[in-house]
Amino acid sequence: MNSRKLAGLFFKTLMIGGVAGLITSFFVKPAPYANNLNPFDFFELIGLVFFFLGLGFVFSVISQTGFFAYLFINQFGLSLFRTFWPTIQVLLIAFVLFDLVYFPYSSMDGDISVLWFILMAAAILAYGWVVSSIKARATNRRAFIPALFLMVVMTTVEWVPGLNANGTVYAWLMIIPLLVCNTYQLLVLHKLTGTGDSTTGTKQKSGEAASKNVKHNVKPQS
Repeated sequence: MNSRKLAGLFFKTLMIGGVAGLITSFFVKPAPYANNLNPFDFFELIGLVFFFLGLGFVFSVISQTGFFAYLFINQFGLSLFRTFWPTIQVLLIAFVLFDLVYFPYSSMDGDISVLWFILMAAAILAYGWVVSSIKARATNRRAFIPALFLMVVMTTVEWVPGLNANGTVYAWLMIIPLLVCNTYQLLVLHKLTGTGDSTTGTKQKSGEAASKNVKHNVKPQS
């Protein structure tokens, strides 16, 4: 990946995170918008838009930092644990999902049912599973577990400030841009680096070789 592609990835992900944060704010913080629409206050409304857009930019930068950390961790794990690395990743995914239920529930002192935290962890796992399946189909089967590791473990680590904040508004404002940015970076990475489905590539090479052989063996008729 050259510097031009890297800069393009950064700014595109930045804009995606900003837009995702702004759209999320319409649903989780509708009151400030409503107050400035009736009566209509243009400058306050623009200020709100820029504030939540900027917040999305911040979460996008956090996502990109976590994404490049994930690339390093994945390569380090492959070199250190080799064939055991996928198994270790699965164990880490299970551990993080358990923590995603246990620690938030414990901090609430039973004020919120544990079912909500189970559903939250299940939703992140289900979303990550879908995205990882798309990634695996676009590249190869071995990409599924690393992709799921990014979508579950790295996203949860990036989400820690939102989980520690009081109330759920900040948590929602943070998790949506993180998921959207991580999804975009994961699905576009193989296109930027020029890596794709090895099986498809092999078939294409075999087809080209067969075509050349046919042309070589066919003799022109007089």
